[in-house]
Amino acid sequence: MSQRAIASDSLRQRIYLQLRAAIEQGSFQPGTRLPASREHARALGVSRNTVLWALERLQAEGYVQARVGDGSYVADLRTLQRSPALRPMPVAGLSRRGQLIADTVRQWSPPAQAAAPFRIGAPEVESFPFAVWDRLARQASQAQRVARAQYLDPAGALVLREAIAQWLWVSRGIRCEAAQVLVCSGSQQALDLIGRLLLDVGDEVLVEDPGYPGIRASLLGHGAQVRPVPLDAEGMAIDEAARRWPAARLAVVTPTHQFPTGVHMGLKRRLALLDWAEAHRAWIVEDDYDGEFQYGTHRIPALCSLAQAQRVLYVGTFSKTLHPGLRLGFVVLPHALAPAFAMARALADRHAPGDSQEVLARFITEGHLLRHLRRMRELYPQRQRVLIDALAEFSGGALQLRPSEQGLHLLYELPAGADDQVLTRSAQAAGVLVAPLSRYAMVSPRRGWLFGYAGYSATELRSAAHIVGPLAANALKSIA
Repeated sequence: MSQRAIASDSLRQRIYLQLRAAIEQGSFQPGTRLPASREHARALGVSRNTVLWALERLQAEGYVQARVGDGSYVADLRTLQRSPALRPMPVAGLSRRGQLIADTVRQWSPPAQAAAPFRIGAPEVESFPFAVWDRLARQASQAQRVARAQYLDPAGALVLREAIAQWLWVSRGIRCEAAQVLVCSGSQQALDLIGRLLLDVGDEVLVEDPGYPGIRASLLGHGAQVRPVPLDAEGMAIDEAARRWPAARLAVVTPTHQFPTGVHMGLKRRLALLDWAEAHRAWIVEDDYDGEFQYGTHRIPALCSLAQAQRVLYVGTFSKTLHPGLRLGFVVLPHALAPAFAMARALADRHAPGDSQEVLARFITEGHLLRHLRRMRELYPQRQRVLIDALAEFSGGALQLRPSEQGLHLLYELPAGADDQVLTRSAQAAGVLVAPLSRYAMVSPRRGWLFGYAGYSATELRSAAHIVGPLAANALKSIA
């Protein structure tokens, strides 16, 4: 990096820290309208882009709220002050990038407890065929075990990469070779590698708003400028994003089943997104987090399956299809990028465990993955129906969720700008988890409640609905 680039990075960081300190210390009171970025830059004697970078990071961290057409306002930090562990604090000795990573607790605090209703993102684990998995593991010979105990290919075991490539063609319509598949420790590591290899500090990245906080946290940890793009009935509004941020180098999307709203990106929008990437020499990251869970007659193919998808990096995970504890995922790369990604994987943690890779390869090739998914595709719609009926019953008909032919959770959307945190707090006090849609938004005014159903039995779902139903009915009365 040039001395000029280092100086620019340092100046942006300094302006950001000064503004954050002023907000934390009360110099800027909650609700205060901040000066326009152009005026602020002129007063500080810096470029407008420097001020915009600082404001956007403060906005992403929750210190500042942007109101469309009305400027930026200081957020109310009283809720943060009640939870000091959630406040980003300078850590002595960390580099600037290290501090960015330390601050991600404000962006994303991954759950470490066992899943409980109605937490989203949790698959059914008790039905996983552990006996089959154990049998496959025991069938390895002594020579095979000795071979797996050595240092291995950082890109992943060839037998597993071949199995994944074959599976993707059959299941998601993606034509790729084993040489394009990189085995990762779940999708989050894939996103981290993409950020490290394809982005420089200050690069702009388009993300869906609302969207997955783990993506934003990873990007911010790499010093990227995260640009929130609104969603419409077709998903990410790429034409609007291209006009607002023509310098963006990467876009992260969930086109098959947008997280968390469930919108499906149609062919016209997909082609527009691919055209944008080609015209701007940008990359698209397709996060297909739950693409295997489609319950209708017709399956929606992956964006990466289109002929024009040469600039798409496809990220998949076995955390949803099998179980999160497996910690195996993958990314499908253009041939030219594969060697660099494998070396970056080697620098991070050398390679994935050999035994797990070999067993997973056999689990796929011998048909166990397909059989397991068939069972889950039958089970999950049943649980979805239990959730819908139970919440309608126990809310006295006030809470009517719409069924979906995809995914592991349902969204009940509220009027834009409504307070969706009230139900979250009352449900949590009663021992039930209901995520508010606002938790996944950056500037979007969309609000609502998210109900996970896949990982919970009918009894658990009804018990949780018995608690949440009346609370939701009361919340809806106050919003109306």
